[in-house]
Amino acid sequence: MDLARLVGVSTQAVRSYTDAGILPPAERTAAGYRVYLPKHRDALLAYRALLPGAGPQAAREILPAVNAGDRRRALELLDAVHAELHETRRELREITDALDVVDRPSRLPGTDLRIGEVARVLGVRTSTLRVWEAEGLLTPRWEKGTQYRVYSPADVRDARTINLLRRARYPLPRIGAVLDAAREAGGTDALRDAVRTRAEEVHRRATALLDGSALLHACLSATAESTEDR
Repeated sequence: MDLARLVGVSTQAVRSYTDAGILPPAERTAAGYRVYLPKHRDALLAYRALLPGAGPQAAREILPAVNAGDRRRALELLDAVHAELHETRRELREITDALDVVDRPSRLPGTDLRIGEVARVLGVRTSTLRVWEAEGLLTPRWEKGTQYRVYSPADVRDARTINLLRRARYPLPRIGAVLDAAREAGGTDALRDAVRTRAEEVHRRATALLDGSALLHACLSATAESTEDR
């Protein structure tokens, strides 16, 4: 099939794309063969260009909307992808700003502390530490016999991080996300690397989305002209 060779996909893929509405409906010859025109090539190129930026699910919704002449729906779906990328960029900037706060130098005890001692080190109330614990941000262990809360050096470090971020007006749910990410990444350095990698991925997706949108615009214009000619 010429279209399959041109774009570098299998003939079965072209059939599947047609059945899924990713390509416009194709007329058939008397022998039952589908006839693919330049508009089918343009739609297929636009779909493949959109995939890296929009993702398969969004791309599979955008092209059928274009082919159906539903310009509003196609643009709404495209806007949703842009909004997702924008929100991801905002979250990454927020995490980076938070890490700048967390990485401020400080001297912390290297031994276990009780809640009153932690409160004095950080300059907060014991009730504040209990609130952070109730929110799941801190998990001190309980001392056998006395049942006092005991904070390990790692717990004190987390408490300091929470305190700094609260002073920087970060809400508790956001602080939890930063702590979880740092723990999962193995520290702030690893988290910074992960954030940079994610930011580069977002940049690549945004660039691909721009390339795909240019091809999609041609499809939208062709569909509009076809509708006007009817």
